Amino acid sequence: MEAQVDDSLLIKKYINGDEKALETLIERHNQRISCFIYSKVNDRTITEDIFQDTFIKVIRTLKRGTYSEEGKFLPWVMRIAHNLIIDHFRKSNRMPMFHGNESFNIFSIMSDEQLNVEGQIIKNQIDTDLGVLIAELPQDQKDVLMMRIYRDMSFKEISENTGVSINTALGRMRYALINLRKIIDQNNIVLTN
Repeated sequence: MEAQVDDSLLIKKYINGDEKALETLIERHNQRISCFIYSKVNDRTITEDIFQDTFIKVIRTLKRGTYSEEGKFLPWVMRIAHNLIIDHFRKSNRMPMFHGNESFNIFSIMSDEQLNVEGQIIKNQIDTDLGVLIAELPQDQKDVLMMRIYRDMSFKEISENTGVSINTALGRMRYALINLRKIIDQNNIVLTN
């Protein structure tokens, strides 16, 4: 098995024109970054958008030559993703403005979902636990599961991205789910909210 090339070496290769080096970095950290973003936004489309925006910022920084966090690539990318998540919520969840109404009640504009902090904490914990369980799967099954569940890709798209037939992608998904159920049963885990 070939030794894994260090992130900092891949960054240097990319800066020197090796586009494949960036692909390797994205593939290497795709799952952790996607899971992190999804755990915060709970929406596959928004997760994909923020993931792409994150790597657009990474590429711009690397091409400008202003990246200087040697050996700390993943924490740096996670910080970029985190900042973009905050930006997303600032843009999309602005509080409505009410003028001239002294009897304004914050509860009249917030849904029960927003007020149920305990439910959100439980959901975040379940998402985190599920991420840990998924990490135990074989890489090929994990990749298909992540593409299907978190990136909402069709099996045709998964087939094209992984270079395997649609039937193989379907099989990997089936085995991923079977193996997840086994892991859940063996550890007596309850994934309900």
